[in-house]
Amino acid sequence: MVHQGLSRRSLLAALPLLPACAQLVGPQPTAALAASAPAIPREFRAAWVATVANIDWPSRKGLSDAEQQQEVRAIVARAREVGLNALILQVRTSADALYASRLEPWSEYLSGTQGQAPGYDPLAYWIEQTHGAGLELHAWFNPYRARQLNAKSDEAPSHLANTQPGWVKRYGKQLWIDPGEPGAAQHSLAVFRDVLERYAVDGIHIDDYFYPYPEKNPDGTELDFPDEASYAAHGEGLSKADWRRRNVDRLVQAMHALVREVRPAARLGISPFGLMKPSERPEGILGFSQYDKLYADVELWLREGWLDYLVPQLYWPRAQTAQAFGPLLQGWMRLNPKGKPIWPGLYTSRITQGQAGGELQGGGDTRGWQPEEVSGQIALTRELNPGSGHVHFSMAALNQDRRGVVGHLRAQSYPEPALPPAFAELPDLPAPALALRAVDGGWRLEPAHEPAGPLVSWIQDPQSAHSLQRVWLWWREGGRWRGEWHAASATFQRPSAADALVASGINRIGMEGPRRAWTL
Repeated sequence: MVHQGLSRRSLLAALPLLPACAQLVGPQPTAALAASAPAIPREFRAAWVATVANIDWPSRKGLSDAEQQQEVRAIVARAREVGLNALILQVRTSADALYASRLEPWSEYLSGTQGQAPGYDPLAYWIEQTHGAGLELHAWFNPYRARQLNAKSDEAPSHLANTQPGWVKRYGKQLWIDPGEPGAAQHSLAVFRDVLERYAVDGIHIDDYFYPYPEKNPDGTELDFPDEASYAAHGEGLSKADWRRRNVDRLVQAMHALVREVRPAARLGISPFGLMKPSERPEGILGFSQYDKLYADVELWLREGWLDYLVPQLYWPRAQTAQAFGPLLQGWMRLNPKGKPIWPGLYTSRITQGQAGGELQGGGDTRGWQPEEVSGQIALTRELNPGSGHVHFSMAALNQDRRGVVGHLRAQSYPEPALPPAFAELPDLPAPALALRAVDGGWRLEPAHEPAGPLVSWIQDPQSAHSLQRVWLWWREGGRWRGEWHAASATFQRPSAADALVASGINRIGMEGPRRAWTL
């Protein structure tokens, strides 16, 4: 409900007729009024924005800076329209960068040529646009892939394949950074540190590509990953499988420690393949083992708390018995002794325009879905894990509004807005108290630092002002409360039928600040 360009006269014309002395006042019975408004609804509602192979953004290589930026704005606007509150943007696809980096070359998915710089910083622009709209922005990295099979450009001179050829191995049709090379792991950690230090991301995020999915030899046998040299140098007597898992474990543990050190209010999210190790599966669940093939011991990471949220890719329909959505979600929840947030990844891109979907890694149903499958999975998630969340793969299905999915989700899944769950265990300054100020075009809620008339009842430490990330606003119409969130700098028009407003600031980890209330 953010309105731009409204004059003060048009704003006042929208208000009900009142005596000349009527105004928004406070804090007269504000404490009771603020307490009467409901609790803020919470649910992580996100979508991945994949840049590899131009899946989601940019729509193709070689767009001008202005065209790329217009697409960013359109994606952010569509996310708000659908009802999302976060986006997860892929910023490192193949030892490259979709941001200004001194460590790795510019991604070819921008210009078509790896190493060619745009005239702006895409990650900085994404942060500006998402935060300006009140959305969270999480930076998504692939920690090990060095060249994707559909890449066309030659590697830039600064690419790891050229600067550190001993770290980069060809496996099948792609290039991979060897997880067993200690120097390669330190390089990836330096990449993560660089982004955390220079960009105000709300989190960093990795997906299911650890060791690569198995490739086949011409005779149909499984092709082994070519890490004999690093295993001989660093195996320390472990079996190769245990050594590979240890390599990934160490990176995950170091990433979590790095986030806490560099940007404590940010979160580390991991989105693994959706099936747990065979020994931990619910009865009847069958299929690919990431523990044995990708060397990802996700169950260990949950037990040790080396992540802040988990997004298992539950990319199967509810009725597919061998990979049943509900039992899998419950199975992951049972493997979670520290109570970390578990938000299923939903395969929304399986909603096609009437065409069959592609095959998933590890198998799965290939028929196109209807929007009802996705909304049904959201409803089941809420039933099994209230107040949690989910992530759509990917933004393309929502951008294209396949089979009317946008209107369907608005009506069935997101009729009311929600904020992401708070992370109270993370450190952050408190959200400031708010003052309400009339501005040209509406009303603005902002940190209250100094006394400024009857709208301010206390003074907040000015140092906490920068922790204001969003504002939650309740208004009362006919005795019923309605709510919505705004960006911290948003201007809003008070609904004409409202007789009371209650607002609170939200800080970087989602904690609600003191509520303020005003009545007419």
